Amino acid sequence: MRRTLWPAGILLAVLGVTPAFAQTEPPPPEPSRLRLRIGQLTINPTIGLTNIGLDQNVFNEPDYLNPKADFTFTVTPAVDLRYRLLRTQLIANVREDLVWYQTYSSERAANNATTVSWFIPFNRVSFKLNGRYADLRDRPGFEIDARSQRTETEYGGAVEVRFAPKTFVGVKADRLRIDFDKAALFLDSNLQFELNRVTTTQGASLRYKWTPITSVSLIVSRTQDRFEFSALRDSNSTATSALIQFDPLGILSGSASLGYTSFEPVLPGLPNYKGPTAAVNVSYRLLGTTRISVGALRDVAYSYDVNQPYYLETGVNGSVSRSVRGPFDLLVRAAVQALAYRDRAGVDILVLNQVDHVYSYGAGVGYRLGKASRLGINLDEVRRTSEVPLRQFDGLRLGTSLTYGF
Repeated sequence: MRRTLWPAGILLAVLGVTPAFAQTEPPPPEPSRLRLRIGQLTINPTIGLTNIGLDQNVFNEPDYLNPKADFTFTVTPAVDLRYRLLRTQLIANVREDLVWYQTYSSERAANNATTVSWFIPFNRVSFKLNGRYADLRDRPGFEIDARSQRTETEYGGAVEVRFAPKTFVGVKADRLRIDFDKAALFLDSNLQFELNRVTTTQGASLRYKWTPITSVSLIVSRTQDRFEFSALRDSNSTATSALIQFDPLGILSGSASLGYTSFEPVLPGLPNYKGPTAAVNVSYRLLGTTRISVGALRDVAYSYDVNQPYYLETGVNGSVSRSVRGPFDLLVRAAVQALAYRDRAGVDILVLNQVDHVYSYGAGVGYRLGKASRLGINLDEVRRTSEVPLRQFDGLRLGTSLTYGF
């Protein structure tokens, strides 16, 4: 699936992968965020000014390379749109991240993404069509430290049939294309050559609406990854998982997916992976003043390194936020990720069975200016350890943020 990967960004990267397979019901709007209504159209614009402060390691360099520091900030305008068309509902989100560095202009970027979903309900059958386009220049994960220009184009659809009062059967299909710019380089590797690919997924689900705010699903899917220039990374995957989803506006919100994946490279010479996978993003509101969030991820991800074409990513994270007095709140967070690389047979590899770790932790204090506005001061640190000295880094940031909902 954004700048230096500071803890907030790391948590979003992890939580963003939580599946919502064949969910043909639109998510409910948050009442406090509905700002403007024109007929059947609802508009919710927001703007954020974040990461205002000193980035002490702009390029994620190890200590022996004398890490560079710079003043930076990010402006994020966004808008959520909902439009009712007869019985159907169109939902769209448009977001722009404008990243600015004072000295190192090469790190400035404008990242934009547009997502559109169309929910079409009938008495017993529901449909969902979705599309997403993103033009990005950010770090595409925990491994690649270069801010890399690329586009991501995704579209798909789902059909769900209710054959009992609380039981639904669904099918879905998705296609994702990732295109890196020809000038996107990292450690002498051309990312366009190594990572341009098309991912297609087909699957089926059985969903039971346990309560009005909770559903459980059994999901089976088949995924094919085909690389444009690097066929040795081509793979087929079969996954079976169980998913539980909670009302996003409830005391307990989010989702958790646990399953088993069989990942099989098409060409010989690269080990397969057959084992557990997970994607967890769950939050609990305690007494209306405390929010506890936990997340976990275990899945296969592709590497830029031709000799270690993929790695198994395993991570956990958590955060606690609490209102302390009046409009003030406190936040603490932490996360750890392990990147376990798989070696290609018959080639020279610097570190066999390499495992890198990424640790992050931070704290902040905030002042709420209203229901949808907050001023915060944050201190965050990210550290990566590796047996390869060039892959190690440590970065600290002290900064402020301001988010405002119109």
